[in-house]
Amino acid sequence: MNRIIAHLDMDAFFAAVEEKDNPQFKGCPIVVGADPKGGQGRGVVATANYKARAYGIHSAMPITKAWALAQEAIKKGLPQTIFLPGNGKRYSQISDAVMRIFKKEIPIMEQTSIDETFGDVTFIGSFEKAERLCRKIKKEVIKSEGLTASVGLGPNRLIAKIASGRQKPDGLTVVTPEMVESFLEPLNIRELPGIGPKTEITFKKLGISRIREIKKFTLAEMKSKFGKWGMDLYYKSRGIDEAPVGQEWVRQSIGEQVTLEEDTLDPNILLPLIKDIVESVFSTFLKTEFETFKRVALTVRFEDFKTFSRSRTLDLPTGAKQTLEQISLKLFLPFLDARENRGKKRIRLLGVRIEELL
Repeated sequence: MNRIIAHLDMDAFFAAVEEKDNPQFKGCPIVVGADPKGGQGRGVVATANYKARAYGIHSAMPITKAWALAQEAIKKGLPQTIFLPGNGKRYSQISDAVMRIFKKEIPIMEQTSIDETFGDVTFIGSFEKAERLCRKIKKEVIKSEGLTASVGLGPNRLIAKIASGRQKPDGLTVVTPEMVESFLEPLNIRELPGIGPKTEITFKKLGISRIREIKKFTLAEMKSKFGKWGMDLYYKSRGIDEAPVGQEWVRQSIGEQVTLEEDTLDPNILLPLIKDIVESVFSTFLKTEFETFKRVALTVRFEDFKTFSRSRTLDLPTGAKQTLEQISLKLFLPFLDARENRGKKRIRLLGVRIEELL
């Protein structure tokens, strides 16, 4: 029997939760992310609802650009955009509720992020029955949480994930095995997971903009041009994905990044900031079921946007805040001098993360 895989993706999740919790914002363009500070803010957009996306605002966009687009919309007589800082604890609470609804109907599931999950619904026997089940789940999510989700159904994870994004918001797209080829071929190559803006440019130089055009190349040619990743794309472009749906999502790391108000190399600013980030990461860690971590990672972004990561794996797991702070500072100090910063570049962003949680 062919597999039947479902992918559920909450629609503009953070912004949708904010609209649900703040009725006064209903129908408004909403952006969740860094404080725009009147166009002088730092950081990026975490998510934008569909009304804000109509202004050209999207996730990962610099918050200054989002603010500028919002101002342009106002000049055109369009509604004002609401900028909000976000509430991670609240989003996790809603996510847990949604995932319980999903798991009640589809026991074999794999949560891949706070607002996405896969489910193996092969047990139900047909795509028709799977579609009815997914419509039932969507209705339960709306009834219970007042939020919409989009669902994709396909013969594997790849197709299900792409399908869930085709009719947002509140969509349900079914791609049966016999439909896979006609479904994939016309799509832009950016629809394939792993292809970003830089890779898109590389492909365009080869005359490739649609998935069907990747199929012009043999497996050997793709391997020669792109290595192991080329082999992966060869199979993805043909809708082939044998990866199973795994178990429940387990958070593998806890981290936080802070974009500074002004780029600086002043240790009187940076060292206390590292300690503040450590305090925040450790506070989150204490609220989880985990007791120890074994790896500490540091992220530094310079004023020229070049970003570096350094990490240390401990000999033994620990749950001590003092250890986390000491290692974070040791990883960071070389960035204040020639060891990691010969050009004495100012620092724009700092981040600390703990991994290998037990």
